[in-house]
Amino acid sequence: MTTDGTTQRHVEEVIQATPASDGDGVRLLRVFGGNNLARFDPFLMLDEFGSYEARDYIGGFPPHPHRGFETVTYMLEGKMEHRDHMDNVGLLEPGDVQWMKAGAGVIHSEMPRQDHGRMRGFQLWVNLPAAEKMTPATYDDITSENIPTLSLAGAQIKAIAGVLTVNGEQLTGAVTDRSSEPAYLDIQVGKDPFDLCVQVPDGHTALLYVYEGSAGAGARQTPISARQLARLSRTGEVRLTAAGDSRLLLITGKPFGEPIVHHGPFVMNSQEEIDQAIGDYKAGRLAS
Repeated sequence: MTTDGTTQRHVEEVIQATPASDGDGVRLLRVFGGNNLARFDPFLMLDEFGSYEARDYIGGFPPHPHRGFETVTYMLEGKMEHRDHMDNVGLLEPGDVQWMKAGAGVIHSEMPRQDHGRMRGFQLWVNLPAAEKMTPATYDDITSENIPTLSLAGAQIKAIAGVLTVNGEQLTGAVTDRSSEPAYLDIQVGKDPFDLCVQVPDGHTALLYVYEGSAGAGARQTPISARQLARLSRTGEVRLTAAGDSRLLLITGKPFGEPIVHHGPFVMNSQEEIDQAIGDYKAGRLAS
């Protein structure tokens, strides 16, 4: 509780991002994912990728399937090309976002379009409700100039998705039409510490990932270092104090409260549905 009587969320868990490899040997940091996904609902996974060494990313992510969720790729540096079975082709450049709904099935590739220099960004997996898991796949490229930015004294905030009130100002992101009601903010702090207050709907999951610098989050100002994710409680506003020259992601969304069963690139509500996805892929029906 704050001095003005409002409730602040508190940090329930701090998670350290861990080194991992995916695709054709792409080195990355797995921020969260794996087991006990209900606590992140509606989110399933967050990866941070980034290296100056081409050998860490040049293999990319050759053609592979998905079913039952959405992928959100946000590029900070470098160039990545998307191709899929629907004949979509898109080139992600610095600051761009690709929002893909796999739905009933998509087969796509994500390949670097550079052989030197730094490549850096994030991929977030967002679950779909049972009613939408078998709907047609869709694909959207969002260029950096079409992502709203809020300039505050001491910070700039890019709004990839959602509608939130930030330090008293309403901020509407580029994507606002998803059942999970996701909000996705990239917060870049200037040279001095910065206080942030975000109104998040009660009951929504709130995740804070510090990828540069540090911050204190929640009612107890729990310290969060670079490459750490804080999972906050689901009631009250989000308050934090970020150190100067920090960069953070704030990701919020409405939980579905449905069973989550996942197997590699498939996320469904039952093992039978997973078995069907595997069978459909093997038989060539997944993206037909």
